[in-house]
Amino acid sequence: MEQGWPTARPEVENLHAYSAPLEGRRQLLRLDFNENTVGPSPKVVEALRSIPADHIAIYPEYDGLREAVVANLGLDLGPEQVGLFNGVDAAIHAVFHAYGDRGETLLTTTPTFGYYTPCAQMQGMAIEALPYEGETFAFPLERLQQRLSELQPRLLLICNPNNPTGTRLAPEPILQLAASAPNTLVVVDELYEAFTGDSVMPLADFTATPNLLVLRSLAKTAGLAGLRIGFAIGHAAVVDRISRVTGPYDINSFAVTAAFAALKDQAYVDGYVAEVLRARSWISEQLKAAGVRHHVAGGNYLLVWPNQDPAHLDAALREAGILVRAMSGKALIDGSLRVSIGTTGQMQQFWSAYARLEGLSA
Repeated sequence: MEQGWPTARPEVENLHAYSAPLEGRRQLLRLDFNENTVGPSPKVVEALRSIPADHIAIYPEYDGLREAVVANLGLDLGPEQVGLFNGVDAAIHAVFHAYGDRGETLLTTTPTFGYYTPCAQMQGMAIEALPYEGETFAFPLERLQQRLSELQPRLLLICNPNNPTGTRLAPEPILQLAASAPNTLVVVDELYEAFTGDSVMPLADFTATPNLLVLRSLAKTAGLAGLRIGFAIGHAAVVDRISRVTGPYDINSFAVTAAFAALKDQAYVDGYVAEVLRARSWISEQLKAAGVRHHVAGGNYLLVWPNQDPAHLDAALREAGILVRAMSGKALIDGSLRVSIGTTGQMQQFWSAYARLEGLSA
């Protein structure tokens, strides 16, 4: 029997799309997607409420936003070195759309952010993902250097710190990787950098290594995940290429307004990050004292290995009003739960429920 619709490209027909369970979360303690758990700065809320109604009927304007990003970073960059995207997911998609091609290779690590794989697959790319090493999930630097030289891949994608393992790689080796492979676009996903301070950008010379591109977002720290805005920072020519494959008005006016306000209120972001780091230390101490196998390194998340079936515990925690993310089927970490870190009070709520469900003393 013939199907009643046109067949898509083979890569799309065979694609398993990236998806996440995002419905029905708003009334629960959201420790499942590494979001800001308290909301954006009051200045952001005030700016959004001040948008005149007639401005909603106008196409968005972006003048000054790139300059505001540069000013916030405090680095010697030009506005043409900043690309604006509808969230970093859109920036990642644009990178693959501009540079990925059938028969080319993506070199990356595993386990890592799940969206890289379908983006490579939809372009028909081959994927080589090198596993993190040992119980501490160390970065496979020596092996990656070797494969980078052998494969000369079109793209090298490093999530730093890595989601979900928290693995951190110092800036210097990343710069060395980029310098050693001028025909490879080296993309560094720094969405969680604020929680570690390992950014490659203060040391980067985008003129010397124009094949280096850094991704940033206002989702994890500034609390703008629902508005979708992200940045790609690098050599102006590379930023131009990946911007060419996006729509002219991909970022909506509300996101632009919120971004301006968030970038001006760095004190709010710094305060939230400091609280997350305090909470990270607190929950780590509880897990260690209770003898719970866990792993915490960089980022605003950690991994725990429960004694019971993680799917059952995941469901039980949801019944208790707490969302976490099961890492089922993920290389090296199958059987664990990824738990986002919010405030100390929120982690106390999580620990009370987790300990009760696992039969531990809280």
